[in-house]
Amino acid sequence: LLSLAVAAPLHAQRPVAELTPYAGYLFAGDYLDGPLGTSVGAHNGTLLGAQLALNLTPSIAVVGHLGRASSDLEIGVPFLGGMDVGSSEVWLMDAGLQLSAPALSRGGAGVVPFVQIGAGAARHELSGAGILRTNATNFAFNAGLGADLMLGRNVGVRLLAKDYVGKFDVQEASGFDAEGKIGHNVALSVGLKLGF
Repeated sequence: LLSLAVAAPLHAQRPVAELTPYAGYLFAGDYLDGPLGTSVGAHNGTLLGAQLALNLTPSIAVVGHLGRASSDLEIGVPFLGGMDVGSSEVWLMDAGLQLSAPALSRGGAGVVPFVQIGAGAARHELSGAGILRTNATNFAFNAGLGADLMLGRNVGVRLLAKDYVGKFDVQEASGFDAEGKIGHNVALSVGLKLGF
């Protein structure tokens, strides 16, 4: 009887850690505004990644994230639109805090809204014409809003919208002393949340 009384509260606790592999779509911002209304940036593209969370309390967690998006590199020209000139790959790496609201349910199933805020880096790897390859890494803040649709205490579906805000380092990528543009890269993703 005593063992059942001790086991019940332990079973009701949230998992210590959660892993969420995900897939999504990245709406990419421009890297650079050029003369006469031209711009350099990436197309929107697919995003794959994973997030690890360590729960400190039922409503506060430390999160770490690694994601990769790939798309075409584009030069924007007024009146003519965009021209594809190569490929763009971006690695998003960050850490931060997640604040969760109380579950809108009972017994481990239901909806758990949350917000995330953090900082990290975005590494851009650009290539064109089969021979040109360059890269640049910049600091990036991020903020996200999402919800976990819990199917049980340790399994759920995560919906997340997250904005990565940073300035592309033109000098590192090209050697030219030019000012990069502060860009918003908005990621929409769906993942499988696994607690352990």
